[in-house]
Amino acid sequence: MIIKGIAPLSLVCFCSMLFSCQSKENQPQEVVLTNQSTVALTDKAISIKRDKLSGMPDGARYPVLLTQTGDTIAAQLDDLDGDNEWDELFFVIDLPANGEQTLQLSWASAQPDYTTRTSVRFGKRTAAESPVQPRTSDTLYANQLPKSAGMGYQPYQTDGPAWENDKVGFRHYLDGRNAKDIFGKKVSYMSPETVGISNTGAVEDNYHEMKEWGRDIMAVGSSTGIGGIALMIGDTPYRLGVTVNDTANNVENTTFNIITEGPVRSMMHLRYNNWKPDGTDRTYKVEEQPTIWPGMYAYRNTASVSGLQGDETLLIGMNNLDQTDSIAEINVDDEWVILLTHDRETYNNEWILGLALILPKTAYQGYMEAPASGRLAQAYFAKMKVQENQPVTYYAVGGWELSNEAFKDSASFRNYVQDLTRQLAAEVDVQVR
Repeated sequence: MIIKGIAPLSLVCFCSMLFSCQSKENQPQEVVLTNQSTVALTDKAISIKRDKLSGMPDGARYPVLLTQTGDTIAAQLDDLDGDNEWDELFFVIDLPANGEQTLQLSWASAQPDYTTRTSVRFGKRTAAESPVQPRTSDTLYANQLPKSAGMGYQPYQTDGPAWENDKVGFRHYLDGRNAKDIFGKKVSYMSPETVGISNTGAVEDNYHEMKEWGRDIMAVGSSTGIGGIALMIGDTPYRLGVTVNDTANNVENTTFNIITEGPVRSMMHLRYNNWKPDGTDRTYKVEEQPTIWPGMYAYRNTASVSGLQGDETLLIGMNNLDQTDSIAEINVDDEWVILLTHDRETYNNEWILGLALILPKTAYQGYMEAPASGRLAQAYFAKMKVQENQPVTYYAVGGWELSNEAFKDSASFRNYVQDLTRQLAAEVDVQVR
């Protein structure tokens, strides 16, 4: 029997564990998945709410999903609302076009040893001479920027949290800038936990050097990076947060926490409390939820804004430091819009880096180009309809030529993003019996 996603050395222990959990109280349930699209699906994300599942015996806390051929599907249970009770069963799976697959769900008392395909890395030091320590949450106050009085140092490993899958990595500048950068990957395994830390535990910019796993590749400048957000009030765009040289934030406090980190899904939450856009008398609260799962050169983000007065537009960015390639706007199946560039958005224009935003057409209101200079510049922005505290979900894509040689070619990258859009949009019927 082939056990996909499980380390070979754990096979004997896993089989013993699984056998011991099979009893009258733990009869497997069937999970029937039907791909309702004409697109063959790879690493399709599937989530099942807790109330759809039953038969979890006492002492058994871990799901075990088996295909009809005996392969094991890596799965995890996620607590999404922070009440210390899991809310969803999550996994990814391949499904043929218009095809069906039936899985057997049982429960085990020990965690199966799955191959790790997603990760979040976050660390902070509390003083310039203190070593970086891993954390799962943090609060940044307005007077705690690296150049604020009394600070004078970068507290965060890699400037803030980094998240990745087996294809690509990203990082968020939690230090007030709130842009989103790309780690280009050349391997499928997760990059080391020590990225951004020196041998003595200090914050160190060591990720702009090529390593076996890859490196930081994207030049962000004064943009919001790939998938970073801003707000337009009337006809004027405003940066959420500040620039690297500022000493005080326009956000009263920013909270960050890791919602879940598992072998097939990692998710974070960011809340910007009492944001006062420069030169205005307005106050907003903004929330984000970056999420990543395996198999795609992308992450999903969900953003919402409260405090709206009716003349605002949500802006979703993609940097534009290399203006060789003009932006392309591509409609996909009347449901999604892709904004795409294919040029050298990398340090010193060294490599090709295709960028794309995958946006819901129901909220899309066109795009704009930011100025060439200023506090919010060197970027394209998708203009999105925004309603009070209503989420807008979209995807941000980064295709580095050293991650996938096909991305050197503009047409190949475009085809990839269009196929990914159809994969993400494909509906799968899930029946639990």
